Amino acid sequence: MATAIPDRSKILSMLETLVLGTAGGLLFLWLNLPGGLISGAMAAVAIAALFGRPLALPPMVTQSVLLLLGISLGSLVSRQLIQHMSSYPLTIGLLALATFCSTFGSSLYLQRVHGWDQTSALLAGSPGALSQITVLAAEKGADVAAIAVVQTMRVIILTAALPLMLAVTGVTHGAPLPLPTTVASPLGLAVLVGASAGVALFLRFVNFPASWMFGAMLASSLLHGAGLVDGGLPPWIRNVALVGIGALIVTRFARMKTSTLLSHVNAGLGSFAVAIIISAIFVTVIAFTTNVRLSDVVVAFAPGAMDAMLALALTLHIDPIFVGAHHLSRFVFVSITTPGIVHLFARTQDDVDD
Repeated sequence: MATAIPDRSKILSMLETLVLGTAGGLLFLWLNLPGGLISGAMAAVAIAALFGRPLALPPMVTQSVLLLLGISLGSLVSRQLIQHMSSYPLTIGLLALATFCSTFGSSLYLQRVHGWDQTSALLAGSPGALSQITVLAAEKGADVAAIAVVQTMRVIILTAALPLMLAVTGVTHGAPLPLPTTVASPLGLAVLVGASAGVALFLRFVNFPASWMFGAMLASSLLHGAGLVDGGLPPWIRNVALVGIGALIVTRFARMKTSTLLSHVNAGLGSFAVAIIISAIFVTVIAFTTNVRLSDVVVAFAPGAMDAMLALALTLHIDPIFVGAHHLSRFVFVSITTPGIVHLFARTQDDVDD
């Protein structure tokens, strides 16, 4: 009986999270807000989390959401999108430089304005790869809670604000990428799900980043690009994935104490502003020097989490290959270079005191 109580509690917490996320997503969709399903789910779950509700999604639900998201992204692939890959080396190189500048700019702000130690500031300013950053922060004795607040705030603000910003500025008024209008046959759906799960499990086995989403996206892309599967997931399943990713992003808040969150809000907002300004400079350069769609570049260079930005690519009809390639490149860049940067440039507060 003792083990049944926690299980029941987790189930109720999951159901509450999904119900709130669905209600918020449907409300924003009804209001015709850009990216309504994601941003609405985020808003509803965030409000409940701030009021102390124990919201969470179990690993199986999280993996299912990411798998469905990857399948949906892969179904957007066409030969026309693949032809655009010739522009990737230039923009990925600029993204690496933008990531480097953004990290040091945000770090300098946190040190000078908020008095953070160098290690915590560098790790908080590094966009993406949150799980790796958290592990490294714990190893280096940095302020893990503060870093988590700054990183999470950046992801949530970006995911909520980007759709509205793109809509208000008219950036998304160009020809959108068409979502699949037909649903794959039962056999096609079975092949999609089976192949996507298989590739995702393999990538997970070899420790590939974001394996569930990228594995499904890779399998779905190959099947659709080769013409082996026609059509995508039913629209309602795609919508479930969008609501799920919105709720998933914000459940990180549920694990934070309100006092911890409030004590680092100003640091989070300030470092976010610095990162956005630096990223905007690089986006402007690319917009004037290449033929890549501005909306694609904005989402690809947004210093947010891979899963959140790819979800936006889906809901805003943005090139998923371009966005995915760039966010994966940044994830790899951050994962490889951050430990070395921290070792070379950072000192913890204890080192300073000594």
